[in-house]
Amino acid sequence: MSRWLAAWSVAAILAAAPTVAHAADDPLRICLDEGRPPLSVHQKGKPDAGFDVLLAQAVAERLRRPLTIQWFESKLDEDSSPQLEANALLSDGRCALVGGYALTLDSLVKPGMKTARLPDFAGATREDRRRRVALGVLAPSQPYVYSPMTVVLGPKAKGRKIGDIGDLAGLRLVIESGSLGDAILMTFDKGRLIDNISHLVPGRDDLLGALQRGDHDATLIDLARFDAHRAAHPDTAITASGYYYPIGANRGYVGLASDPALIEAVNTALGQLAAEGKIAEFGKQAGLTYLPPREPAILGDVWMKIIQR
Repeated sequence: MSRWLAAWSVAAILAAAPTVAHAADDPLRICLDEGRPPLSVHQKGKPDAGFDVLLAQAVAERLRRPLTIQWFESKLDEDSSPQLEANALLSDGRCALVGGYALTLDSLVKPGMKTARLPDFAGATREDRRRRVALGVLAPSQPYVYSPMTVVLGPKAKGRKIGDIGDLAGLRLVIESGSLGDAILMTFDKGRLIDNISHLVPGRDDLLGALQRGDHDATLIDLARFDAHRAAHPDTAITASGYYYPIGANRGYVGLASDPALIEAVNTALGQLAAEGKIAEFGKQAGLTYLPPREPAILGDVWMKIIQR
């Protein structure tokens, strides 16, 4: 990370607009999740919005290429695999980059299967929904935002000081089954919190709605998800604890390893934008609690880190 940040602050500022082997009118195709506010939102009849939309527009401008966004829908359930979905979209040529990708070693390893199905995407046909795509090898860009987990408090726990997961003892906890937050809470201190944890089904139950009603006292979710809830419900009784779980992932772009020139050009563009303070500005515009990338740039074995804590 220190090497990358140094490049951003010195060489990237001086770099000219990146030159890549694409015609000037060749669109830069970036895949974004249509339902992940405040990162990326695509709704019929409304302008596309979100932090990743603003950033994609700026990156395409730096590369001197028009931008085309390929919208897709990632299901929030226990069977979904963001890694395989991104790989399938890239390998099928639906886009050259996938934005908002969590940069972890697990998400970047060579897939254990040779093919995967495509997620639902804008323009998909019935045949697209049936077929499987031969997978490639993923390659990450430099990170551009840090995405931590945060404790969010229900009305009855408002004002509770949270400095560590252990401070949740005695509260009625709620979490989505199979999520990262579930693993953190269930394994904390050899299962000390288990008896106070209620599980909901992701994609079916309304986690934050249950917290808002006062059915539970606290949960552990991605910070951007709380930002989205707060923007949609400005009068919400749910409050931020201000606590960030110390193990978090950076987000960046991911492309195919077969196109290293594109990744290099994107890294140069990201370096310029970061040095100019533009990326932080995009976060503010989108209502995202923006945190700059942190070390490690690519998170290692997240599950082992959680268990060891």
